[in-house]
Amino acid sequence: VQLVESGGGLVQAGGSLRLSCAASGRTFTGYPMGWFRQAPGKEREFVSAIVWGDTYYGDSVKGRSTISRDNAKNTVYLQVNSLKPEDTAIYFCAAMSSRALISRRMVESAYDYWGQGTQVTVSS
Repeated sequence: VQLVESGGGLVQAGGSLRLSCAASGRTFTGYPMGWFRQAPGKEREFVSAIVWGDTYYGDSVKGRSTISRDNAKNTVYLQVNSLKPEDTAIYFCAAMSSRALISRRMVESAYDYWGQGTQVTVSS
C-alpha cells in the first residue's frame, strides 16, 4: 500500500492550495482517510478527515478547507483557502485499514498508512 501526496509548494498568504493523495495497493472506499500536518518544532496535528461523505476539520482550518475524495481514482483531496503563514507545515495523508476506529478519526495513532508528506510554505 502506498499513499503519495502532491500539490504542495510555496504560496503567498491569502492564496489557496489543493493537495492530492493518491492511494495504491488497495482501495480505501468507505474507510477513513485524513490529513495531518507538522510544522517545524511542533507535534503532528489533525487537519481533516473524510468518512464516506462525512467530513471533519481541525479548528486551525475549519471554515477555509474542504476535503473530498474520488473513489474511482482512490484519491483524497484537501483544498485550503485563505492560507496563513502558520499553515506552513509538511502535510501528510493517512488512511485506516479498518472501520473499527472511525470514532478516532482525529487521532494520529488510529491511522495505519501514511504518505511521505508534501511541504506547504506560506509566505507573508
